[in-house]
Amino acid sequence: MIEVFVDSLNSSTFFLKQRRLAQLAAHLVVALIALVVVGGATRVMEAGLACPDWPLCFGSFLPGHQMNLKVFLEWFHRLDAFLIGIFLTVQFGATFLWRHEFPSWVPKLSFLFVLLVAFQGLLGALTVWDLLPSSVVVSHLALGLTLVALMSGFTQRLLSPYGFVAPLWWRIFGSGALLAVFGQCLLGGRMATTWAAKRCLAQGQACQWLSLHHGTAIFVTGFVLLFVFISLYVGGWPRSQWPFLVSISGILIIQIFLGLLTVRVGLDQPLITVLHQLAAALLIAFLSALISRRPQYKERTSSLLVTQPHLEPCHG
Repeated sequence: MIEVFVDSLNSSTFFLKQRRLAQLAAHLVVALIALVVVGGATRVMEAGLACPDWPLCFGSFLPGHQMNLKVFLEWFHRLDAFLIGIFLTVQFGATFLWRHEFPSWVPKLSFLFVLLVAFQGLLGALTVWDLLPSSVVVSHLALGLTLVALMSGFTQRLLSPYGFVAPLWWRIFGSGALLAVFGQCLLGGRMATTWAAKRCLAQGQACQWLSLHHGTAIFVTGFVLLFVFISLYVGGWPRSQWPFLVSISGILIIQIFLGLLTVRVGLDQPLITVLHQLAAALLIAFLSALISRRPQYKERTSSLLVTQPHLEPCHG
């Protein structure tokens, strides 16, 4: 009886640690999405060099009389990145202390997050030191979206660490949809950092980038919606993920609308552009979460149960 009680206590303690870790990871997903969006707002408002030095801003942690909207955006972007780095370090420390209780990939991936956010800070510094070169800014965006995707998948795996492997077609198709959206985001980032869309609309120059972005958007939209349709059509466990699938479809429709509206207003409404970037980050997070989910054991137990009538002949 005592051994059963101790095992039960240990099990409940493990699940409590797992839940706490998953909650921290979920909050970090939100913080990372905010980091990408605030970074986008900083670019849209042309505030990337509002703080001329790094890591301080005008030589201090909190600028005084220099503070305005542009300085605040750049300063807050750095503050968010700093806090994320702190919490990622805390997450790694917790997984390292509990490394014997979790699968080996948990502390390893937590350590990778710390390395990636440190490299992300270095890229952020280079954007200031090198006066916003397009290649560095796009790399900064790419790493930010990578962190969003990895942390979103990490959260889902913590919420359901045990279960069956999802169908192969699901993982391949879902990963393809995620990569397609990711590539579209980077193409949009490249177009934005070279001001190609604005030059096209205002001067008729560099319009090939805007045309390419529109053309690939049609392909990416069709690919993601096909993944959603097939998942709902085949039924079973893929169809049971309908809340994620519906959310992805809704965000994708909003994303298309915001993209068209952004061009319609001539890129003169920063809020619309920022919402466009927010929808892109949310798509990355939802797709990564979806393909990281696993069918749980209880979802298949019905097929493994043996009824009493089938047992009786065995005893005979």
